[in-house]
Amino acid sequence: MKLRNFLRALGLIIFLSHQSIYAQTKNLRVNSDRLDAQLKKLSTYGMNAQGGNDRVAFSDHEINARAFLTSYLEALGLEVHTDAAANLIATKRGKNNKLSPIAFGSHIDAVPNGGHYDGDVGVVGALEVLETLIENNIQTDHPLELIIFSNEEGAIFGSRALAGKLDSTALEVITASGYTNAEGITRLGGDPDKVMEIKRNPEDLHAFLELHIEQGNVLHKSNLDIGVVEGIVGLKWWDVEITGLTNHAGTTPMNDRKDALLAAAQFILAVNDQIKKNEGAQVGTVGRIEAFPGAPNVIPGKVITSLEIRDLNADKIAFLFNQIEARAHEIGKSTQTTFEFKPINATAEPALTDQRIQDLIRKNASNLNYSFRTMPSGAGHDAQDMAMITPTGMIFVPSVDGISHAPDEYSTPAAIAKGANLLLHSILELDKTKFIN
Repeated sequence: MKLRNFLRALGLIIFLSHQSIYAQTKNLRVNSDRLDAQLKKLSTYGMNAQGGNDRVAFSDHEINARAFLTSYLEALGLEVHTDAAANLIATKRGKNNKLSPIAFGSHIDAVPNGGHYDGDVGVVGALEVLETLIENNIQTDHPLELIIFSNEEGAIFGSRALAGKLDSTALEVITASGYTNAEGITRLGGDPDKVMEIKRNPEDLHAFLELHIEQGNVLHKSNLDIGVVEGIVGLKWWDVEITGLTNHAGTTPMNDRKDALLAAAQFILAVNDQIKKNEGAQVGTVGRIEAFPGAPNVIPGKVITSLEIRDLNADKIAFLFNQIEARAHEIGKSTQTTFEFKPINATAEPALTDQRIQDLIRKNASNLNYSFRTMPSGAGHDAQDMAMITPTGMIFVPSVDGISHAPDEYSTPAAIAKGANLLLHSILELDKTKFIN
């Protein structure tokens, strides 16, 4: 009888303890002023005269920014180290360090003359989540890892190394800073000789989350707080070579021409038309064109242009390409030209986020009274590679007017704080979630 009463009392204590923790975290919010101040501070590393960001991967600006972040993280009592691929990782111990960590983060490298929010929001938002947990004496069961990935803009290098998707040729790629990846990660404290050894297996992580600006105008235009990312699109590129006949522009009648540039113009319109004819969020782009010989008084006999198709479904990308290729050959027949499509290696496979984490993010957005929609990401992110090795989720916040990779890139402090709050509560719930594959 005494044992039964003791067990009942113990059960009540545990129940009340859980209720206390729930009450403690239910109303937990990040410090939005501190978050905004940290973003402004980070923006000073690489700020140029145009107001843009020149913190390209492996530059002195990035080295200085990482030194600032490392000092700040260490002052919070976190364990900080740089792995062989120059990913900067800060760890907060959990109650049970035998459990695999919950990882979250983004990147701080930028495109030349870029903005101050792409990547930065995910890093500073993650830092603010950790600081909020620390100052409220909240310890998760799982360890927590903040990852600041190396060279996301140039080659998605650091996250790709963690996913085991790099080969040795990636080390010799020259980046925007003028350094190869091998030289660059050495500058940041990595080790090119050990890059292939940091690959993580599915059991090494419990989950991964990335907070990011949308970089498009869907959320801002729709006046929505949050985008729940259903996946990161795959993309494929082709060089398109159109061959006609070079001839004199003054002496060749209009109905006797084999004008490759005229065929290219029709092809560009056909790409736009064919992509829009199909249901879905796919996109197709012709972004480059060059005519030969390129003289005003010569009918172009050859044109080299490009084709890019993006979608969440690899089979759909192939289907759309087949449609466009067929249209191109029809144009070739009517213009007496020929089309040849040459695949380019700049491709990425679609990466779907975990449906269970999508549901968890949507639930927490509702609990926080944030408006949201489920949407694809048209741009590549570190989450794209992390999704290959662990359940992954991604949270978007609005980009004002959809501007990104430019000095005018901007997300409001209120929007960023909502994203960080959602990241915080999603991590806390992930800590109590068991995934059964």
